[in-house]
Amino acid sequence: MPLLNLTPINQRRFERFKANKRGWYSLWIFMLLFILSLFAELLANDNPLLINFDGEYYYPFMKTYSEQEFGGELPTEADYRDEYVVELINDNGWILYPPVKFSYDTINYDLTTPAPSAPDSVNLLGTDDQGRDVLARVIYGFRISVLFGLALTLISSVIGIFVGAIQGYYGGKLDLFGQRFIEIWSSLPILFLLIILSSIIRPNFWWLLGIMLLFSWMSLVPVIRAEFLRGRNLEYVKAAKALGLGDQGIMFKHILPNAMVATITFMPFILTGAITTLTALDFLGFGLPPGSPSLGELVSQGKSNLQAPWLGASAFFILSIMLTLLVFVGEAFRDAYDPRAH
Repeated sequence: MPLLNLTPINQRRFERFKANKRGWYSLWIFMLLFILSLFAELLANDNPLLINFDGEYYYPFMKTYSEQEFGGELPTEADYRDEYVVELINDNGWILYPPVKFSYDTINYDLTTPAPSAPDSVNLLGTDDQGRDVLARVIYGFRISVLFGLALTLISSVIGIFVGAIQGYYGGKLDLFGQRFIEIWSSLPILFLLIILSSIIRPNFWWLLGIMLLFSWMSLVPVIRAEFLRGRNLEYVKAAKALGLGDQGIMFKHILPNAMVATITFMPFILTGAITTLTALDFLGFGLPPGSPSLGELVSQGKSNLQAPWLGASAFFILSIMLTLLVFVGEAFRDAYDPRAH
């Protein structure tokens, strides 16, 4: 049955993509993991998901409640890991906990061995050198890595497509000076700039995104520029000009759809590079603020604590799985959009 709102050629591309079982299943697995990570607060949290107390329902993972509301004495926020508070609630109701009873920044003070502690029934992947649950940090770290990569990929792609389209369509001095600017800009030492700026400004998610965006937009410019240089001389473009269609209409209604074929095949690999860059920066200590759920910081801890192999193994497996799935998806897109395919 033909897919709705898809042209015949796009239907054939979708069928070729779906026929690539490795890429097709990788896309579904990655989407499942990403969607689950979006609900990290429901999977890993040091606050219960739901409390029934005296016939009323409470949602501690969304709202703060004082101990007095559960019959305690203190007006401060209830500590749901305190046996006294748990007993008060259970005497008059029940508690529903998330699968992992730790958030990314929760310190387990009940460890039987010094941190980092080995995996057990409480901390399934063990704890890091500060006593924080590794599984919880992996779940939150996966989410922030993918969100960072998606944001960087989408914004940089829009800028790169626009710049490449302008250069390729108009050519001449605009293209010449644009290429010289890109050559100079791309030669700047990004890591050194990050190190210098990190000593002035405390890095965070948006700061890193902005800095990386200053350099990542150039990845798609050569591809789009080449497509527009080729497309502006095609017969249908000349016919559109003869009919009086403006440059904007020709660029974004006629040439850009053809150029997007190459863009879509590149985007999974750009996403992979963005995630790898964030991980590398966190590993070197120039990424997210200390304490953030970071896969790169987990790799760094594995390097510093060789006696705790579960740290390095956890980071290695989650990064390997994530990047492998994205590479398989990218290869499937590339083969599906290959003009030589029949």
